[in-house]
Amino acid sequence: MTTQAKIYIGAVLAAGCVVIVQALATWQPDNLIRLAVYVAITLVASGMKLRLPGVTGTISLHFLFLLIGIVNRALPEVLIAGAGATLVQCFWNAKKRPTAIQLAFNVCATAVAVGATDFIYHLEAFQDPNLWAVRLGSTSVVFFFANTAPVALVIGLTEQRSPASIWRECYFWCFPYYLVGATLAASFGFLSRSMGEFTALLGLPVVYVVFRAYGLYLEKLEAEKDHAKQMASLHLRTIEALALAIDAKDHSTHGHLHRVQIYSTELGREMGLGEPDLEALHAAALLHDIGKLAVPEHIISKPGKLTFEEFEKMKVHPEVGADILERVKFPYPVVPIVRSHHEKWDGTGYPYGLKGEEIPLAARILATVDCLDALASERQYRRALPLGEALKVVVSESGKSYDPQVVALLVQRMDELEAKVQRTARIEETERDPVEASLEPGETLLDGQEVSGTAMVPNGRQQDFLASIAAARQEAQSLYELAQNLGNSLSLKETMSVMAGRLKRMVPYDGMAVYVRRGDVLKPEYVGGEDSRIFGALAIPMGQGLSGWVAQNRKPILNGNPSVEPGYLNDPKVFSILNSALAVPLETAEGVMGVLALYKSGRDAFSKDHLRVLMAVSSKISIAVENAIKYKEAESSATTDYLTALPNARSLFVHLDQEMTRVAQSKAGLAVLVCDIDGFKQVNDLYGHLAGNEVLSRVAARFRAMCRDTDYVARMGGDEFVVVAPGLSAEAAVKKIVALDQATAAAGAEACGCKFIGLSVGVSFFPADGQNAEELLAEADRRMYRAKQARKKLRAEGASPETIVPSMARHAIH
Repeated sequence: MTTQAKIYIGAVLAAGCVVIVQALATWQPDNLIRLAVYVAITLVASGMKLRLPGVTGTISLHFLFLLIGIVNRALPEVLIAGAGATLVQCFWNAKKRPTAIQLAFNVCATAVAVGATDFIYHLEAFQDPNLWAVRLGSTSVVFFFANTAPVALVIGLTEQRSPASIWRECYFWCFPYYLVGATLAASFGFLSRSMGEFTALLGLPVVYVVFRAYGLYLEKLEAEKDHAKQMASLHLRTIEALALAIDAKDHSTHGHLHRVQIYSTELGREMGLGEPDLEALHAAALLHDIGKLAVPEHIISKPGKLTFEEFEKMKVHPEVGADILERVKFPYPVVPIVRSHHEKWDGTGYPYGLKGEEIPLAARILATVDCLDALASERQYRRALPLGEALKVVVSESGKSYDPQVVALLVQRMDELEAKVQRTARIEETERDPVEASLEPGETLLDGQEVSGTAMVPNGRQQDFLASIAAARQEAQSLYELAQNLGNSLSLKETMSVMAGRLKRMVPYDGMAVYVRRGDVLKPEYVGGEDSRIFGALAIPMGQGLSGWVAQNRKPILNGNPSVEPGYLNDPKVFSILNSALAVPLETAEGVMGVLALYKSGRDAFSKDHLRVLMAVSSKISIAVENAIKYKEAESSATTDYLTALPNARSLFVHLDQEMTRVAQSKAGLAVLVCDIDGFKQVNDLYGHLAGNEVLSRVAARFRAMCRDTDYVARMGGDEFVVVAPGLSAEAAVKKIVALDQATAAAGAEACGCKFIGLSVGVSFFPADGQNAEELLAEADRRMYRAKQARKKLRAEGASPETIVPSMARHAIH
């Protein structure tokens, strides 16, 4: 309590005591029965209160009987009645018991008011009968001010508020009742003098009936007012719910509108906006983005920067929103705020390029706050900024995009406003009723059989309607992005990687496998996540296990058992955390081409919604995988020899160039062996081309088997093969030529029983015999023909087979 308040309270106590002591000192009661009746009536009247609509205070009927006492009774009697009525007021239905000082102040303040009013009423200047109206008016005015002003003043001093504003808000409305009360008091005095005081009391029931009737009338008015408030509140809540639903299509949380609403209205009140403008700003804070209904979803949800054309389309939403809200016919100016909330202080905004104070103040406030919260919220195209950093960005645009006065006030009130936002959010959270989520039972596959299972019931609350709307938008956007990205690449690996990443956003999983049908077996084409090594080694026969069952029956499996996949957990020492599987068939026009299987650790971890999403994208995934596989096969056929499955001449040149670059850097040797089958034409002539093809296949297989892992075997064409052997010395080359010749002869014997084929080989070395692939192959080819001629000559001379090949090999090298 301030010193001023203490001094004032002391002065009122002293004045009240003086009035009471002075009145009682000379008092000679003449009729105690009449006094008791008067005091009793006054005490009863003090409990009869009326609460008027639209005001914060109440009015009690005891003031009327105090005025009657001033007109008809002695001052001490009125003081006794006033003190009693004050005590009843303090204790009757009181929510909090008053302190002793409060009781003393109220009693003394009433005594001062009664004493001042009694002095005015009995003033000599007002005793002229012609001045009865002035006398009554002056009495009621003095009693009104003396009865209300001290209370307003003490409240203002103790709470450090304006006493005048307290008096206007809480007491000024009851002034007319004091005027009426003075008139009734004069009438009661006239009846008392004419008919006797007790006879005049017969009019009290009439006063009570009027009081009750007026009370019922006021209660009806209050009920109607409450109903109007409820309807207005319902209207506002409906608007808010629709606005939040619209906002959920643009953002992942409704906190955006919540913060914008509180910040805007508080700043508007601080900047002197009237009540209609504040109501308009409150509604506009909720509805300012309603025009985005006219903006395509892919523009709103675009994760990157908008193109010029897209931004032009986005710029229509303020005008569209204003046109929509004009049909609502708000009783306050919402439409101009919505239409102008993207205008900028320097005139560079849209839609009309308004500048400075041409922009409505409420729209300037909304634009500033909307930017702050947008920067502090998660968006598709950027991460959220901390609130402090977001405020710095807004401050940097002060005088350019935003009103400097609004920005300055925002900086000043920032902490207080954010605390209010958080406090309100906590209250809303505690008031929200938890709703348990439930899902229908799914299907599981145990031991190859389809049986009923129990679907997952998530822990915690079900998502509210805003989260559901946002989830629907995100699902649609994810499906759109998945459909777009699946066709961006023909690479099987890239296609699968994109699919895995996008799919995980919609259907969370721990492990994933895409099985492709190869004949009657499903083989993993792509695996990822948990247990990928195990899934990557599986070969699942059609109709067996979970994925085989899906492929065979062309039906999905929900919450199946991953352990039933053939060969998944053959080793009893191997443990897996995966307990649920969601598998769908991948079908094309030619039938089932494979299976997409997702795995998760929890039991019954996938829902019907997950299955729905997977079924929605399965056809697109099937087409993308099929195209990627066909592209891979076409790419492989362009670089692979169809007959022998060896790399062809195109692949050979690419590989040889790469090897020469690597060898040049490591300064290691590189040998190129050009091989030609001797007697191959005779095989075709004697046994046919099918036998010749068999010989080539078997020669290729033996060459692959006997060469080192670092060697590269390719078919140049016809009956010519090339072996690229890094680090092969001349001595080792001789041994390899002998081995290759023996392998060729064995392949011929196996294929058609012929014993006349052999192998002529020419060898060149990098970098001694050439600097590029053409030079190396040309030199090796010359040496191969020289070795072939040497072989023919040795045979003609009758050399033994054991000496022909080593001798030929020496010609092949030098």
